[in-house]
Amino acid sequence: MRVSHGIPVQAEAPVALTIGNFDGVHLGHQAMLARLKDAAARLRLTTCVMIFEPHPREFFAPDKAPTRLTSLREKLELLAAAGVERVQICRFNFDFAKIHAEDFIVRILQQGLAVRWVLVGDDFRFGARRAGDFVMLKAFSASCGFEVEEMPGYMVDGLRVSSTAVRQALAAGELDLVRRLLGRSYSISGRVVNGDKLGKKIGFPTANIQLKHNRPPLSGIFAVEVGGDNSTFSASPLQGVASLGVRPTIHEHGMPVLEVHLFDFNDEIYGKHLRVHFLHKLRDEEKYPDLPSLAKQIGQDVLDARNFFRTLSAAAIIDNKLISN
Repeated sequence: MRVSHGIPVQAEAPVALTIGNFDGVHLGHQAMLARLKDAAARLRLTTCVMIFEPHPREFFAPDKAPTRLTSLREKLELLAAAGVERVQICRFNFDFAKIHAEDFIVRILQQGLAVRWVLVGDDFRFGARRAGDFVMLKAFSASCGFEVEEMPGYMVDGLRVSSTAVRQALAAGELDLVRRLLGRSYSISGRVVNGDKLGKKIGFPTANIQLKHNRPPLSGIFAVEVGGDNSTFSASPLQGVASLGVRPTIHEHGMPVLEVHLFDFNDEIYGKHLRVHFLHKLRDEEKYPDLPSLAKQIGQDVLDARNFFRTLSAAAIIDNKLISN
């Protein structure tokens, strides 16, 4: 997948385009990407996704902006896995925010990207003061030489799939609902970095995963599966228990930290890039009076996580037997 920054003055080749933030790349996004690929194949065009960095709401009101579901790296990995051929990253700043909607269509879509087909969501707005919408794109489409289509909202069990709905489910610890909205378990990826070695001192060594943002969309203690590159693990992900939070027992005003205790694993993995899949929330984060109390609770968390995986394995065996019969 080709990743480009900014908008060229003159396009190299025509594209089929969709535009958005694609935070989380949920099932609604995936439906848009499938539609994009179908149109591109029909018209023999390159598939292109335009995203914005930072998110416009992060730029205008960073304290009120929604927490990110995916870092830029994670988003690009998910778009590549979905078969997108090209991603155009637009730097969102004051100059970009001042672009009039008509200028966005002519200078960016027509001249800079040579768009021949464009797909937008039914709530899509663009240009200064969010003046542009699907109706405007439709009005300019003939003179600018592109087709335009609007994608209706994607529904799962009567709920509109959106990044907001995913955030709300994550904050509530409803990981089954998250899986239904994403089409996969929620995960965070990052490099293993040095920590304070406290886990090892109390009998539960952990991998400290570097977080890209200081406001993760979920917190608590979780049963997780962890995968990495081929040089890190075997083909199967490893099971473990993870803590994601500010560690109130250790720090009075700590920053969020993601720590993972992997079951039956003692290899050296500093510097490795891992992906942590959150499967089940065990409990909320709590403050304990001392380290022995914390260590005792971690021991219980390990038992609870192992029991979760045993139950999961038993259910999978039953399902396989039902299918085979």
